[in-house]
Amino acid sequence: MGETAKLPDGSMFEFWEDETVYDIVLHVNSTHPDADDRNAGTLKAPLKTIQAAAERAVPGTRVLIHGGEYREWVHPVCGGINASHMISYEAYGDGEVVIKASEKVENFRPSNGWRLYNNFGKKKEEAKIKVWEYCLEPNLFLGYNPFCAVNILHDRLFIEYDKTDMTTYLNRRGMVFCDGKPLTQVSLCNGLGEKDGTYWVEANGQRVHFRLWNDEDPADHRIEVTCREQCFAPDEPFLSYIKVKGLTCAHAATGAPVPQRGAISCYRGHHWIIEDCTVDWSNGVGIDVGNECWHHEMIPGQKIGYSVIRNCTISNAGVCGIAGLHAVHMLIEDNRIEETGWQKMELSWEAGAIKLHNSVNSLIRRNLFRNTFRADHLWMDCGNENNRITHNLFLDGREQREAIFIECTKDGVNLIDHNIIWNVEGRFDRNQIKEQKGSAGWYAMTESGEVNGYGIYGEGTDRLRIEHNLIGNCRSAGYFAKPVSFRMHGLERGGTSRDAWILNNLFYRCGEAAVKFPTKDNHCDGNTYVGMEGGYLRILYPEPEVCLHLPSWQEFYQFDREGQEGWFEIEVDTDHLKLEFKKADDRPFGFPGELAKRDIVYNPEEVRTVDIHTLSQSDFYGNALEAGKVIPGPFAEMRKGKVYEIDCRRKER
Repeated sequence: MGETAKLPDGSMFEFWEDETVYDIVLHVNSTHPDADDRNAGTLKAPLKTIQAAAERAVPGTRVLIHGGEYREWVHPVCGGINASHMISYEAYGDGEVVIKASEKVENFRPSNGWRLYNNFGKKKEEAKIKVWEYCLEPNLFLGYNPFCAVNILHDRLFIEYDKTDMTTYLNRRGMVFCDGKPLTQVSLCNGLGEKDGTYWVEANGQRVHFRLWNDEDPADHRIEVTCREQCFAPDEPFLSYIKVKGLTCAHAATGAPVPQRGAISCYRGHHWIIEDCTVDWSNGVGIDVGNECWHHEMIPGQKIGYSVIRNCTISNAGVCGIAGLHAVHMLIEDNRIEETGWQKMELSWEAGAIKLHNSVNSLIRRNLFRNTFRADHLWMDCGNENNRITHNLFLDGREQREAIFIECTKDGVNLIDHNIIWNVEGRFDRNQIKEQKGSAGWYAMTESGEVNGYGIYGEGTDRLRIEHNLIGNCRSAGYFAKPVSFRMHGLERGGTSRDAWILNNLFYRCGEAAVKFPTKDNHCDGNTYVGMEGGYLRILYPEPEVCLHLPSWQEFYQFDREGQEGWFEIEVDTDHLKLEFKKADDRPFGFPGELAKRDIVYNPEEVRTVDIHTLSQSDFYGNALEAGKVIPGPFAEMRKGKVYEIDCRRKER
């Protein structure tokens, strides 16, 4: 798999691993009959809480946590020294270890005295609705009451208030769960009358009113309320060389970033290993690995990043799955990140399954992104150099503007290769799209710009390399970029979105275009365009933009000299992670004689090979290819009728 570890500059990613020979072992077992935090921490005399172990752990300590629920906020007190002297917090292996930021509650009673409808005429209907109230018990909310705090934190500078529904920003951070499933927060008490499965928080944050699905009785269910901001996070910054392995962290009442504070937090430390973990239902951020926010003073020589996030499952993060500011030398591999973005805070500009700022020399490979909602699968924000994004699945972006967003990166090369990007729905106001009847739109000088939904979006980003990807079913374009001329700080310049190299990719049925270059000062070769009609290759400036097909693209701009047009089917099963190439049942429309002029490939097995002149020479499965020729896209072949397994994560770990 060495080909997948090569960075754009040709160097190999600098791997490091835990090399500690642990000479101290502490057992934690909350269900053991003799568990006590005063114990020695042996297998037969275990500690009861993880925090008790954290207060004893020194470099070279392995904390083994036995299966069970741990309703606590673990604050590591000490970090390791180096890769040979780490501190590890690991699941023992005798059952799931769950750290919950919530508490189970039972002291609820029927809610009375609140109007459930604005309409007085619905008074009879109110009698059918069963609403309950819970008065928060002070001993469960020591030092932090998420039902008193709104989601939005201290930095509100970047919110575009005129475009944003502020409801979720001003909701409380506290969550209510019924049998592990969250209720939906409503902002006023009458919302309880409109929908079941909801809850409302009184103004002072001391009492919660909730209505279960089908107006069921909470006595028949497990009701949990969030009480703590995080599950595993140091109190003091910069603790480093810590491993967290095999733990489940759930129900963290984190706020909307920034600052970036996750259910699991490195709190500005470096050389963490977070592997085989599950993070579920974090109100804001799942895992944070960076400098937390840009308001901290930059400490000369301070390391941030150098961490590993591997083989984790991050589900239902409200705003961001993995967040990292100035996190460099990151290894993010073999993770599944799903259902990110339910808070609908995309215009806070911190929303993404992964959101990194100023990343350098990082490797993001073999991850599965799926069902991200109103957020990017991957957002690389400003100042990114020598990063590689490879062998990932970016699937089913719902109301998603783009799958991958590379923002204002002006120096260095970043490589996006051998990924599958599939189904980017777009996020735009469909009412703004004006219907143009007859020939009204034929002579427009510029495209409208209302529609988005991009596979890869470069905003003021230069020198981007996009190679051997399959990019399909994007509402607007497979690749789109624009200059950002006036975003300049200090000695910086504006971004031009030039010198992009789009090489040997397979584009499939992108709604408006496969490629939208801002100017001709880019490079494009060896790509195959399947199921594309109209002027699907575009150069936007100088106006008016040009909308071309492959022959004119080759003739007027000398792009894609090895490019091909195809007309066949590609089917991706995003639930079961399978892909299949098929012959199409139809042919593209063409006037008499027009199709004869186009060299269209109808059989996927007949797609011609092209030159390997890319930075990476491997297929989707990481197998090295022989020098010389290769077919476009991520695979070494496109066999009709073969079912390709596309789950890219390594199973043997």
